[in-house]
Amino acid sequence: MITETDKKVKRIFDLILAILLIPIIIIPLFIFVIIASVDTKEYGIFSQYRVGQYGKLFNIFKIRTLKNEPHRLGSLDKSATSFGKFLRRYKLDELPQLFNVIKGDMSFVGPRPDIEGFADVLEGEDRIILEIKPGVTGPATIKYKNEEVLLSQQVDPENYNRTIIWKDKVEINKMYIKNWSFYLDLKYIIQSITN
Repeated sequence: MITETDKKVKRIFDLILAILLIPIIIIPLFIFVIIASVDTKEYGIFSQYRVGQYGKLFNIFKIRTLKNEPHRLGSLDKSATSFGKFLRRYKLDELPQLFNVIKGDMSFVGPRPDIEGFADVLEGEDRIILEIKPGVTGPATIKYKNEEVLLSQQVDPENYNRTIIWKDKVEINKMYIKNWSFYLDLKYIIQSITN
């Protein structure tokens, strides 16, 4: 089980890694945001409230990838611009979350932060997921790296997400928290880069 000391170790690691990554990603990030602004005809950074540690809401940052039109779960790739599809494919739209990590809203590894109506309504033992900061990546993120493709193949993507994918993610994230180690975090970071 992850302890308060473990949480402090995670936070120190997150800050060190984030500070080391800033000089590497700042120029590509700036370029991607400009291209996304032109491509979507909107401001290139997208923010949305997500449920964080202890159920507290925070603003997550992403590079805007979707056209300004109605879109729904299971068809997000159809709503993405051509540049947006490229960013989403390689998870480059997540780069601004480095600032969420620095700010302390997120960790590099943990359960992905969802919109209200998921983690914040968990009950009993499942609420353990709210004990740690949500992550840029994690075991459930890696397993469901092609989640949008999977959802697009369903008759009712919303129901499939809530009844199958979300329940599986909860179990995966509970196991991650119960078996946390610094080695596991490094493993998931490497898997996210290499897969």
